Amino acid sequence: MPADLLYSADHEWVKVVGNRATIGITDYAQDALGDVVYVQAPDVGRHVSAGDSFSEVESTKSVSDIYAPVTGTVIGVNSSLADDPSLVNTSPYGDGWICEIDLDSSDVSHLMSADDYRKLIS
Repeated sequence: MPADLLYSADHEWVKVVGNRATIGITDYAQDALGDVVYVQAPDVGRHVSAGDSFSEVESTKSVSDIYAPVTGTVIGVNSSLADDPSLVNTSPYGDGWICEIDLDSSDVSHLMSADDYRKLIS
């Protein structure tokens, strides 16, 4: 679990660089889902509020909503997931990222550190 990321109680991770947030689901979440077979990425240009369902991940077990951990506008999506959704399983903190958001605010104090997230899932 990378220490330089922030985490939501809904099992998303966030990497903030400047006013941009890259978002994916945690290793814990992908493990619970099982083999991911489809990722519905949010639409570029869509404004999302923290807590909104903005994406779905379909696995061999179920379909799960992905919730926006931050508020802002979607400015990019991981197009590689269309051809290889299993990247969410094999590289949840790397190549398996879902989208990038231009943050409305730099306030991410509602998100957890890696240590706090580790306590949540243990």
